[in-house]
Amino acid sequence: MWGWWRFGKWTVLIMFLHIISILIFTKGFLLTRTELPHSSHCSDLSQSPCHSSPSSSSCWTKPAVDRLIIIVLDALRFDFVAPSSFFEEKQPWMDKLEVLQRMASENPSSAKIFKAIADPPTTSLQRLKGLTTGALPTFIDVGNSFGAPAIVEDNFINQLIQNGKRVVMMGDDTWTQLFPHHFNKSYPYPSFNVKDLNTVDNGCIEHLLPSLYQQDWDVLIAHFLGVDHAGHIHGVDSTPMIEKLEQYNAVLEKVIKELQNQSGPGKLHENSLLLVMGDHGQTLNGDHGGGSPEEVETSIFAMSFKDLPSLPSEFDSSSCEPSKNICISSIPQLDFAVTVSSLLGVPFPFGSIGRVNPELYALAVCTWNLDDDKTWNNQGQTKLEEWLQIYANVLCINSWQVKRYIDVYSASSVIGFSSEDLFHISDLYSKADENWSYTKNLSSYKHGSSNTSLPVLKRQIVAYSNFLSYVAELARSKWTEFNLKMMGTGIGIMLLSLYCHTLAIKKLNKSYGVSLLSSRDSGISFGLMLTFFMVLIRAGSLLSNSYILKEGKAANFLLATTGIMTLRYSFMKNKMLIEAAIFLLLTFIFRIAIEVGLYKQAATSQFMSSSSSWMLGISISPSLWTYMAEIVPILALIILGYFLYKSISSCCWGIPKYVIMGTILSYFLIALHWISESNILDLAHFLKGFGKNSIPRTVYAITLVQLSLLAIVPIFSKEETSNCRGSLFVKMMSILSACSSTIIILQGKQGALVALGSLLAGYCMMRLQGIEKHTVSGTAGISILGPLPVLQWSLLAVCLLFASGHWCAFDGLRYGAAFVGFDEFILIPQAILLTIDTFGFSHILSVFGLPLFVAFPSPFNQTEHKSLFPIKLFWIFMVYGLITAITATATILCVTIQRRHLMVWGLFAPKFVFDVVGLILTDLLIFVASIYYFDGVEDRIGNAKLRRLW
Repeated sequence: MWGWWRFGKWTVLIMFLHIISILIFTKGFLLTRTELPHSSHCSDLSQSPCHSSPSSSSCWTKPAVDRLIIIVLDALRFDFVAPSSFFEEKQPWMDKLEVLQRMASENPSSAKIFKAIADPPTTSLQRLKGLTTGALPTFIDVGNSFGAPAIVEDNFINQLIQNGKRVVMMGDDTWTQLFPHHFNKSYPYPSFNVKDLNTVDNGCIEHLLPSLYQQDWDVLIAHFLGVDHAGHIHGVDSTPMIEKLEQYNAVLEKVIKELQNQSGPGKLHENSLLLVMGDHGQTLNGDHGGGSPEEVETSIFAMSFKDLPSLPSEFDSSSCEPSKNICISSIPQLDFAVTVSSLLGVPFPFGSIGRVNPELYALAVCTWNLDDDKTWNNQGQTKLEEWLQIYANVLCINSWQVKRYIDVYSASSVIGFSSEDLFHISDLYSKADENWSYTKNLSSYKHGSSNTSLPVLKRQIVAYSNFLSYVAELARSKWTEFNLKMMGTGIGIMLLSLYCHTLAIKKLNKSYGVSLLSSRDSGISFGLMLTFFMVLIRAGSLLSNSYILKEGKAANFLLATTGIMTLRYSFMKNKMLIEAAIFLLLTFIFRIAIEVGLYKQAATSQFMSSSSSWMLGISISPSLWTYMAEIVPILALIILGYFLYKSISSCCWGIPKYVIMGTILSYFLIALHWISESNILDLAHFLKGFGKNSIPRTVYAITLVQLSLLAIVPIFSKEETSNCRGSLFVKMMSILSACSSTIIILQGKQGALVALGSLLAGYCMMRLQGIEKHTVSGTAGISILGPLPVLQWSLLAVCLLFASGHWCAFDGLRYGAAFVGFDEFILIPQAILLTIDTFGFSHILSVFGLPLFVAFPSPFNQTEHKSLFPIKLFWIFMVYGLITAITATATILCVTIQRRHLMVWGLFAPKFVFDVVGLILTDLLIFVASIYYFDGVEDRIGNAKLRRLW
């Protein structure tokens, strides 16, 4: 290991600097919004200029409902609820929740559909936290989605408990993690197994209907998960999704019927309110987490069980469908917590910055002191005035609470809002508050003129609404606190690591005769200039949110550009024309795969029906397409197995031979696993209980045994060989084959195709390396090395990430891969599988495949001395790590520059997280790979020679 340390110490130093830099920068960049320990209390209202309720049983507002039923349908897209007539084209998943549309049509004043707008990131944890606290989500909490911490910030669930309300919860166990001691009764079910469409839903159905007859709760929460899981696994346009929506429709019909039956005078649900809502939406592929319209647009259906007058037109923002008599309004989810708190008569959460929504509030509050007249005419004019007075007072309380929070937050937080922003906030609030002393006295004039009072009340409501809207928009744009000193320190250490990287390469060049210069003159080689230019373009592109969205295509374009340059040299030298042409063809195929990779669930019916002839406009029958999708991956697996078999027969011996044989066995099991799930061959009854979980677990076990043998056996058995190239090739094939089987089975059927494509591309790059150079005759050192092949390998790794169905966002994680071989959720195994699936091709196989450029001699240089192979390998590892580090540094600089960008949390911050995690993983893999490949190098070359070289 003495010889390895002379190389590996640089890797250890650089990895240490990267970790320190990222930790410091992250501490400054991903600071959470300061969560204040304060909580609202009933007595606080005495400090406000607003009316105090005369009722002793009331707190901040008079309770408008006695019981509240909240049914959360996870990942409820807006078009699941809204009628298809609101959209340009009707889709198969529309109009399935027919009962909600029917209620909104038959009872337009007491049942209403809202388009609810969520704030990204749209993961379930952030949405539940935002819904209950009334605050904006913080990006750093995305990391807690797999282990939700209890909410310590004031929230409406906490307010319910403090004010004697009884809460019952059933469904998604995230609620019990967020609120561990808040529920009088809870029926939680595990939520992380996305392949399980029914356990949580069946548990909700089991307890929901019986609970409607019980009197031991004031608020009932039922959180269904089937639609979310169906989207993740099958996509929106799929049979399981349609079946889930139809199941929900049947359940909701029963719930509404029971509530209507018990809504008569003196009955249990005489004054109840039903809310059916989503926490976020989902894309057509079932993804969520980002900020696209499909992800942030969800629905709220609200229904009161009393006949109500219509809302005043001034406060009705609905868009209507005359033919169906359905009107749909819009509501920010930010408004949910404060609106529900006002309806239940509990204090508003201390940190809420939402506004009491007039349309949702009116569904319950309009029941006060109204007779059978359902209009606002004549005597109804007085009722309108009364309602406006009530709502104005609620907005007064709402505005006072938000102003109080902003003042406390700015005084307590490190940075808070700027003085200019605080001045504008105070100015808006002062203008709204100036007229309140006059406005609130209008209620004392029993026979006052409506012509005078109504305009005054409306102006007062508008003033408060403007204040609340401004605060919400200001918070969205400037909420996050950035510690610029820590961010700058992190950037400085990252730049220092780049200097160390460059110094190590320069020292290697100087000590061992490695040259990056042209052999003909003292100028810089074309390969080095092209590499530098490509890395610079890639780094600069990260400043644009559009280029980040199209990162896979941009990387593919750069890779194709290098391929065109290589083809040019092939024509000039009339060599390697076939390899250059195949490489360009593969870049085109990867371009198609990257586009298809955007459809994460490429096998969904929606993809099959609309995308089978997408790229070339070729008409392919669905049946032929289905057969190809089933057969081609198995053929690719057979080809991979054949390559491994040929490697065994030609050059493998000892433990590597058994390792590769184990991989061939794994490939056979994977093919059997795919056949068991095939739509063509119905073998489910033959492989029942075996193919689903047993085969993946067997593959995992084989991989563990293979890796253990490769790690342990060389320690006790040193094999002497003078063929360094052959030994390096055998070690590379062993580790790549051992890792590939697990990665392929996690990736699914696309995995074999991606693996075969990467193998062919790597072979072409290996054959073409150095084609633009002339060898230097008579030199004793290493041949002239160029970074261009390493750059191509790095760009290929990026293409593989996107071609395998991933992208740099949290909705780009393939959560279903974590449950390949498992039905239950166990954190550590599932986290490992998800990591392997995400970074398998782009990082694990790419780093361990780097010796490809050393194990095979370039056709343009066959004279290297065997003692220089480990030095060239170290050089390649260092250059690859440097290219990765430069990209990550560019990402860090870009998120620093764009920290106030509108898309910082939806796009730039996820890209930052993926890049820095990828950088640390690359450093770790280079560290492990260097130990693995350099092990025994002193036996083959000799310690003395290494000492002289170093």
